[in-house]
Amino acid sequence: MSILIKPIITEKMTGLSEKLNRYAFAVNKTSNKIEIKSAIEKMYGVTVSNVRTSNYIGKFKSRNTKSGVVTGMSNSHKRAIVELAKGDSIDFYSNI
Repeated sequence: MSILIKPIITEKMTGLSEKLNRYAFAVNKTSNKIEIKSAIEKMYGVTVSNVRTSNYIGKFKSRNTKSGVVTGMSNSHKRAIVELAKGDSIDFYSNI
């Protein structure tokens, strides 16, 4: 099972990557900071200086439809914000 699931590319994270050299990734729920750091260094060939992780818990949601109330739940996931050393950067758009 892979540690890194996908990079998170939003307007807010693009601003953080330009200003503070931080990048966000959706990661496996059971992975820790050391595994995340080694996986990013191995995959992108950069030096990671700091890793922050946060767990997002799925929430219950409901909506009213013609057939009645439909209930469901959003997915829970883990996110890692990685700060790179000075001079390093990750280009997600190079292979598009």
